Amino acid sequence: MLVKDVMKTQLVTLNADSKLGFANDIMYLGRIRHLPVVKGETVVGILTQRDLYRASLTSILTNWKENKEFLDSIKVSEVMTKNVITVAPDATIEEAAQIMLDKKVGGLPVVKEKNKLIGLITETDVLQYFVENSRKKT
Repeated sequence: MLVKDVMKTQLVTLNADSKLGFANDIMYLGRIRHLPVVKGETVVGILTQRDLYRASLTSILTNWKENKEFLDSIKVSEVMTKNVITVAPDATIEEAAQIMLDKKVGGLPVVKEKNKLIGLITETDVLQYFVENSRKKT
């Protein structure tokens, strides 16, 4: 099976000028852990839940309101991962899983030529595929 067969295509994305407070709200409310950052349709970065945790380490030392104000003052571009690891839609699920394992990432933007974002595949998508495939064999 190929990445394009299991990837999510209904994506929430950010632009690099978005504020971290906004991204945090989206992630919390949508239960999302990976937000591709785009310029037009081109992937320029990715913001993960881990990036937000690192950026908000001050929350240990401050209260919620101060942390929210802090996050609202920082642009996504300041903390996003810029060298995004991506995968092609025609890669196999096994190849995508191996990339995630090797690079220690939980999600991969799926891109066509010139880094055009067309989807996202996460470790949950891969696990779901393997579980469903395993059930078919028994």
